[in-house]
Amino acid sequence: MNDFVGTGTLVRLALRRDRILIPIWIVVFVMTAAGSAKATMDLYSDPKALVDAAQTSNASPALVSLYGRIFDESSLGEVSLFKLTAFGALLVGLLGGMLVVRHTRSEEESGRLELLSAGVLGRYAALTSALIVSGATVIVLGLLTALSLMGSGLDAQGSFAFGLMWAAAGLSFAGVAAVTSQVSESARAANGLTAIVLGVAYVLRAIGDSSADGSTQWVSWLSPIGWSQQVRAYAGDRWAVLLVPLVFLALLVTAATALIRRRDLGAGLVPPRPGPPRAAKSLRSPLALAWRLHRGSLYAWGFAFLLLGLLVGNIASNVDGFVTSDSAKEMVQKLGGVEGITDAFLATEMGMVGLLASAFGIQAALRLRSEETALRAEPLLATGVSRAQWLASHVLMALLGTGVLILVAGLGSGISSGASLGNVGRQVPRMLAAAAVQLPAIWLVAALVVILFGFAPKLVTGGWVLYGVFLLIGQFGEVFNLPQSVINLSPYGHTPRLPGGDFSVTPVLWLTGIAAALTIAGFATFRRRDVG
Repeated sequence: MNDFVGTGTLVRLALRRDRILIPIWIVVFVMTAAGSAKATMDLYSDPKALVDAAQTSNASPALVSLYGRIFDESSLGEVSLFKLTAFGALLVGLLGGMLVVRHTRSEEESGRLELLSAGVLGRYAALTSALIVSGATVIVLGLLTALSLMGSGLDAQGSFAFGLMWAAAGLSFAGVAAVTSQVSESARAANGLTAIVLGVAYVLRAIGDSSADGSTQWVSWLSPIGWSQQVRAYAGDRWAVLLVPLVFLALLVTAATALIRRRDLGAGLVPPRPGPPRAAKSLRSPLALAWRLHRGSLYAWGFAFLLLGLLVGNIASNVDGFVTSDSAKEMVQKLGGVEGITDAFLATEMGMVGLLASAFGIQAALRLRSEETALRAEPLLATGVSRAQWLASHVLMALLGTGVLILVAGLGSGISSGASLGNVGRQVPRMLAAAAVQLPAIWLVAALVVILFGFAPKLVTGGWVLYGVFLLIGQFGEVFNLPQSVINLSPYGHTPRLPGGDFSVTPVLWLTGIAAALTIAGFATFRRRDVG
């Protein structure tokens, strides 16, 4: 039988399953790039202010490590998008990798691929279809991003270089996910390995960019994210660099196809370690089991949030150098705060940290559905564990986990900015408060996943769709002059702007109350439906 037979059928099946998620995420990325370009073009209409901002960024080791170096300080396009060059490539790479894992290892783990393989389905069909879907997604994303940047007023050549740079990052990590999907028996572990490779790639890129004299620049060439950055969109447009990730993808796909031949369907190259015959006393409750399942990802996210908080706080001490004109200061304060340019920056960045923490909350809540579909929930519920206990254990991990993450980021930013500004004792409580007020909106988004799980479990991944919609209208509603009634649909738009802004308890109480009501409704509907 042809090893690729059935590929077309699996492609159509994958596109049907992701017919909502893929378009939403494409729109989120495209609108994010276009919104950033439009906002920066309005902010730096003066060429001198543009160069001053670029020089300030390049002079800050923390900024260079986080976002990368600006190669052409007079380029409006590069300055407009420098925050999205390396960081955006990281996110597109994550999207490309997750799509491959979703349509390969997840399908094997659920048993669906084995059923399909009993018919006319080639050995390489699942991997090939996943790569086609993932590759087509990131390529379309890149091309639409380029068109949106052209529509924002940037030049065509640089816009296509930027869009294809994002697509190249997505293809690179689709190849990484193709290999990790052969190594582990679980989709969670495959996604974890892909995320680790992404993190290492980002760190290597940061090391290569951080050298003032360029002595470590070669390290960036060890990273797929570094390759994307070296395309230098709007700063020379080095098209030949795009060949490097294509060669990398070809090598990884070759390795993945070879590994498929060396393992059984449903198995991984690395067999899971058998556990002890009896559970420890600390593992004899639903909450203890949920902690065991979530702790690995919580540790990894917590470490990343601590680093992010430290970086944000360090950057805050130099943020005054980014804006030199009164109109620019007025724009930034409008977007992030009301008291000062530093508080405005910290408030805006803490809002972005809250958005990232919401992603963990959604992921943790979605674990409910994956445990159910993998038939691990039903044996637990057949014992003395009630539905409410099992559901509460994972919901608590989602709510408390996001609380830990956002407070860790607030603590890190408070320590870092306080040390730079010379007022740690004052800054740490202010940043912890700025972090804490993000929680009601974060919890509301997680609660939406809970009620979807209870009421319509097949639609539970719609939580990601709602998250993308909230991100768009909450972060870019003012930039695109959306009606206030539309902006108000996003819970993030009701979060008090701290530090520096006025605190009102009313929106905090409303968001918390709505989150609690949705969670209770999720519990009630889950009790009345069939499991599975």
